[in-house]
Amino acid sequence: MNPGQLLALIAFALVTSITPGPNNLMLMASGANFGFRRTIPHMLGVSIGFTVMIVLVGIGLVGVFDAYPASYRILLVASVSYLLYLAWKIATAASPETPELAGSPLTFLQAALFQWVNPKAWAMALTATSVYAPTQNFGSIALVAGVFGLVSLPSVSSWTALGQQIRRWLTGGVRLRAFNIAMAVLLLASLVPMLRD
Repeated sequence: MNPGQLLALIAFALVTSITPGPNNLMLMASGANFGFRRTIPHMLGVSIGFTVMIVLVGIGLVGVFDAYPASYRILLVASVSYLLYLAWKIATAASPETPELAGSPLTFLQAALFQWVNPKAWAMALTATSVYAPTQNFGSIALVAGVFGLVSLPSVSSWTALGQQIRRWLTGGVRLRAFNIAMAVLLLASLVPMLRD
């Protein structure tokens, strides 16, 4: 990969990692509800889970969709179902000041596994590997995954930090509830492009 292609890959990774999507919206909600420190496993799960996903997609996992077209429909149903569940969990999250009712942020494993039902993650992984590692050479796939791994963590951290900053204005239960409902609605809205296709 020449320097121009590498810069294009870095720009693509940055733009796709930092723009709103299910991961970033959930991290902002987690930062607001649980704070930055408690959300670190969630952030690491997103970054590392997506990096692993790029490697597996790049070495040919996407061929499963070609061999078994019904698997795409199964993935779509699983994605929509899980995002509906997460939106409900966000919308009904209790105030962190109510410990007996408060939930907990996603764990590292939950966040890593979420990548496999995240429509934006699939679109990013498929585009990145087909455009920047078209020969499916392991070295080029590893480079694409490495760039995303390096760019992803600061990107998702910024959304968590934003959520933590917003937390100052969410001191009242009504404002926190309104914020959580808004985050749940935005998470559901992120499904629209996938369902339209």
